[in-house]
Amino acid sequence: MNTVYIMWLRELKKYSRSKSRIVGSLGQPLLFLLALGYGLGSVFQKAGQGNYINFLAPGIIGMGIIFTAIFSGIALIWDRQFGFLKETMVAPVSRFNIMLGRTLGGATIATIQGIVVCLLAIIVGFRPYSWILILPAIVVMFLVALLFTALGTGIASQLEDMQGFQLIMNFLVMPLFFLSGSLFPLTGLPTVLAIVTKIDPLSYGIDALRTLLSNAGHYNLGTDITVLVLITLVFLGLGSYLFSKIQI
Repeated sequence: MNTVYIMWLRELKKYSRSKSRIVGSLGQPLLFLLALGYGLGSVFQKAGQGNYINFLAPGIIGMGIIFTAIFSGIALIWDRQFGFLKETMVAPVSRFNIMLGRTLGGATIATIQGIVVCLLAIIVGFRPYSWILILPAIVVMFLVALLFTALGTGIASQLEDMQGFQLIMNFLVMPLFFLSGSLFPLTGLPTVLAIVTKIDPLSYGIDALRTLLSNAGHYNLGTDITVLVLITLVFLGLGSYLFSKIQI
């Protein structure tokens, strides 16, 4: 477990040193909150759906988490290119512990990102349904972050260049985000779209956050948590298997 802690701490240190990364990653969530939150707010309200900012904020929080979580895989490719990963892998420690430590570090960073976006949303005009429920919402944020960090780590384990990783991630992340119900309600969707949203694991993370923060969930909260836990365990297992197959 000492290896897990060391890798976790290393990921946090790398993030804390990159102030430009911290500030730059807030640009897109802020744009979505302002442009969509206020631009479509009147339309959403006329449709009888209430305050769009309150509906939108959990989805934008999820967006901040998934982008940070999946793209943490770039650090793995970077370490691989510059030899740090080789030094780590030849050490007499379990590769699973190395992968778990990196994944927990990336998930912690993504969770912090989600909390910062939540604070940003509150400044913009979002009002949580209950301030007490922010604490369990943070737990959900971490679960979502862990799921997608494991996915990013697994994919990065099979790639050797950052350009290829970015192309694959852009192809994967945008559909996951837009088809998760982050920007629109999940009720009354066409059959095909409804099926796709049920397959998208991010849908359950967004719905859980929306239930806790806005009291406007579509699925049952227990269903959301159960699905997230199961898929997270699957991705952790898959990610650790792919990581163990890295050739150094």
